[in-house]
Amino acid sequence: MEGIVVAFFVPIVVFLVIVAPIWLILHYKSKAKVVDGLSARERAELDEMIEVANRMAARIETLESILDVESPGWRDKQQTGAG
Repeated sequence: MEGIVVAFFVPIVVFLVIVAPIWLILHYKSKAKVVDGLSARERAELDEMIEVANRMAARIETLESILDVESPGWRDKQQTGAG
């Protein structure tokens, strides 16, 4: 009977002394990171990606307007070809 108690007691103590504190520290670090939001570097990267996406959208609009002039039925051809 004493062996069974030790078999349960030792893993529980190891868990409480080693695993649980590390787990709690990492958990609350990740929670703090979520609460802080984006870092300055991440915000700058996001702003840069938004700027690139806006430039790409403007280029696409320009290309579509050129296609509308040079090949008026291109949109209909694209829709029938995709279906």
